[in-house]
Amino acid sequence: MPTSMPDIANHTTAQTEGTLDWVGMSNIEMPIMVASKGESERMVSAHIDAFVNLNDAQAKGIHMSRLYLLIDELSTSSVLNYQTLVALLDGFINSHQELSDEAKVVFNFEYHLRRKSLISGKEGWKGYPVTLTGSLKQGKLAIELSIEVPYSSTCPCSAALARQLIQQAFQDKFASQQDLALNDVHEWLGTTEGVVATPHSQRSVAEIKVKLNNSIDDFPITELVDLIEGSLKTPVQAAVKREDEQEFARLNGQNLMFCEDAARRLQHTMNQAVHFDDFWLRINHLESLHAHDAVSVTTKGIPGGYQP
Repeated sequence: MPTSMPDIANHTTAQTEGTLDWVGMSNIEMPIMVASKGESERMVSAHIDAFVNLNDAQAKGIHMSRLYLLIDELSTSSVLNYQTLVALLDGFINSHQELSDEAKVVFNFEYHLRRKSLISGKEGWKGYPVTLTGSLKQGKLAIELSIEVPYSSTCPCSAALARQLIQQAFQDKFASQQDLALNDVHEWLGTTEGVVATPHSQRSVAEIKVKLNNSIDDFPITELVDLIEGSLKTPVQAAVKREDEQEFARLNGQNLMFCEDAARRLQHTMNQAVHFDDFWLRINHLESLHAHDAVSVTTKGIPGGYQP
């Protein structure tokens, strides 16, 4: 075994001089303990991106193993929360003092929550894609939480057209009857002839990014999910019985939404939230009528904040 090994990154100048915005690693697979407000600390399988800038125009490159080892230390010895994320960014820069003064890290993982059904109280797991991004640039810290929440949306236009067909079917069935019996109407409404058309619904996805302020410690993942699902009213379900499915149908009928309606609902909800300095949201209605999706995007609208 040789007593020393060559370190090309330290002793070779760059082939072409120049500074670089970000250098590092992407898609590092690692288990991470995550602290979410109101939940027990939980292990997730994360894919991680880790970067620093390269300020030295003549340096061959950065020390990628130093970034990896700092993340590995977090994985084996600590829990990911607001403070440890800040410490990780500081560690990236301190390990590259001669080369870098900015850092960024991105954690992507699926976060599972136990969710109750609407009526029966049955519980099941639902997974929510989460992205946590931390950056330290020009001395400015930014920590962002992104999440995707699925829900159901029913088209108001389709509902109106379905009601019109049901009215016409009722007219055709009972127009000739002089003495209309309530029981006859009641029985007829329980048949497929009585409900001759139904509005189209589709699975939909709310994507939300929020800038966290330093008043938090553990990440408000569950809080954000509750805000979104509570605002939209029709979250997709896990374990369901027939009474839950019936209640789900009722909620869809009472919460008819174009993508613009859903975006405005969430915009109003997010404007009331106190833990978030800024937000960006995108509503995706994955159309069952059209071959394309209906989309609406909005932001908090603060100067220098997120752009649509």
